[in-house]
Amino acid sequence: MRYAIIGAGLAGLTTALEIRRADADATIDVFEATDRIGGKLLTVPFESGRVDMGAEGFLFRRQDAVDFFQSLDLGESIVHPSGLRSILYSGDQATTLPTGGVMGIPGSSEAVAHLVSPETAARIDAEGDAEPIDWKIGGDVNVGKLVRERYGDEVVDRSVSALLGGVYSCTADDLGLRATIPELADALDILAKKGQKVTLSGAVRSCEFARSKAPSSADPVFGAFAGGFAQLYEELAEQSGADIYLDVFVSAITRDEDGFMFTGAEAPYDKLVLATPAPTTALLLKSLAPEAGETLKSVKLANSVVVGMKFDSEEGLPDNSGVLIATDQDGVKVKAFTFSSKKWPHLAHQGGALVRASFGRFGEDEITRADEDDLVDWALDDLKTITGFDGREAGLSEIYTQRWFGGLPRYDENHLATVARVRELIAEVDGLEVTGAWAGGVGIPAVIADAHAAVARLVG
Repeated sequence: MRYAIIGAGLAGLTTALEIRRADADATIDVFEATDRIGGKLLTVPFESGRVDMGAEGFLFRRQDAVDFFQSLDLGESIVHPSGLRSILYSGDQATTLPTGGVMGIPGSSEAVAHLVSPETAARIDAEGDAEPIDWKIGGDVNVGKLVRERYGDEVVDRSVSALLGGVYSCTADDLGLRATIPELADALDILAKKGQKVTLSGAVRSCEFARSKAPSSADPVFGAFAGGFAQLYEELAEQSGADIYLDVFVSAITRDEDGFMFTGAEAPYDKLVLATPAPTTALLLKSLAPEAGETLKSVKLANSVVVGMKFDSEEGLPDNSGVLIATDQDGVKVKAFTFSSKKWPHLAHQGGALVRASFGRFGEDEITRADEDDLVDWALDDLKTITGFDGREAGLSEIYTQRWFGGLPRYDENHLATVARVRELIAEVDGLEVTGAWAGGVGIPAVIADAHAAVARLVG
């Protein structure tokens, strides 16, 4: 059996390995448009050690992902963060992140009283007495719109968007509730099903209650790899035994009775997996599943930039894992800092300080295309403004700038319905599968799980 996989990112490489495990004699060819494997995972060889400039961690409490890494003999390479908390910069002050609640959405004003006005605090506490939310069970709504209507703008701009932006490169106004905070959407479903009054504060408090009753776990929440995520994507490529072709841009695919064909293919393929970003997948589906391709065009991508900086000294850098920036904070261009050498103990031995500055949310294309010199200056200026740490005085010895054009899909309130419809249409084409972050959700475990499911359907 001949398999073609378009895309050599995490989804494509995981797909290749799972096909190999299911069909040891398969011919597996992977085609990648860029000059490297790994996709949105990128480990950079700083002089002092390897540092991730793409995704930097995974959800360790996803046992399926941990089991998968162990099956690759990578279990002993997993490391964990220090446990230091991040801080929030809002109102020209560095302050604590809201505790409790759900992704910055509080169940009462207590969690955000230090961030919002007394009027907003009173509004939060009175939300339970307001008219109920007109909630459709199983549906989705815009996160920003919902929270603004129930709690006001300050909660969205100073808390919710800051937390969500670090994960999705979007503000709350560009994201769907069920697509990004399914726990809270499920809580609203339960209130509606029980015929109880549907309020935001009530749903948040039910999430908090459920967590308090869940069995406690001493396991760390997050994990990474001591040698960076290059350990993962290099191992996937090796163990899959696939032939990987770089710098091959596939622009069109056809299918006839002999199989799938495209430029660069020496012979037809029996089965095909598209492990590409949504716009690319939409283009490649044009002749294979035209309606699916048109449907997928509605998925937009968010651009971002990561500037990695190595300083000779860490003196004056706060003992925190990083900083999130409120979206209504004036005079600051960066959206977040990660103090990598503080957050990840395995990087601390390198000496000095490693800091990642992140720029760009959905729609902020101008900043993501800025010159590197400007990005570095903005990062240094903002770092000093927020923390007092003078990176120029500390000695900036290394810089690496990584632009992620189309780094993440925008998971808006229509996203889940779009994915479901695309899957329905794809199922009508024998031998065809799609996978990737747009299909399975954000985060490394979610991408891996979606690739596993795609192969199970394909190999069957």
